[in-house]
Amino acid sequence: MKLQQPIWPRFLPTHVVLNLARLGPIGARLPAPGTWGSVAGVLFFTVFFDPLNTVETVGLSLVTCYLAVALCGEAEFRLARKDPGEVILDEFVAMPLCFLGWRLLTAAPAGTGPWLKWIVIVAGFALFRFFDILKPLGIRKLQDLPGGWGVVVDDVAAALATCATMHLAKLAWVHLAR
Repeated sequence: MKLQQPIWPRFLPTHVVLNLARLGPIGARLPAPGTWGSVAGVLFFTVFFDPLNTVETVGLSLVTCYLAVALCGEAEFRLARKDPGEVILDEFVAMPLCFLGWRLLTAAPAGTGPWLKWIVIVAGFALFRFFDILKPLGIRKLQDLPGGWGVVVDDVAAALATCATMHLAKLAWVHLAR
């Protein structure tokens, strides 16, 4: 199966494609745009995904990731650059996947006191940036996928690695707290 770049964004004006892919001025004007795109992704998660269960989160993430593949790939084409740094829609849509199983991650283990949600958010953000920047575990190879797939899928993999790391850390914490 060969991954194809969706064609529908070709019919959109360039300023629309670039503004969506850059999250407006965030990607175009701020230093460290990937970090700011991740911050925006955390806000995206807290506003839209926090009340959802895991199945709903995966469903909404599939939709937003498809849109990001289409728009980021088209932005890449119009800018004539492979995975341009100012294109940050990929970080934005991947960030909620860091928190799959949110209720499990934020549930306080018995006898440990309150489990602060902001600690999980900060840990998820930091781990995502680590995996997104260093691209270990074969994540770097995913950038070789064609068009927007290569732009978005490496961020999705970084988010899933973040999620797995946080769940393993929570499991270790619970067992050590006994």
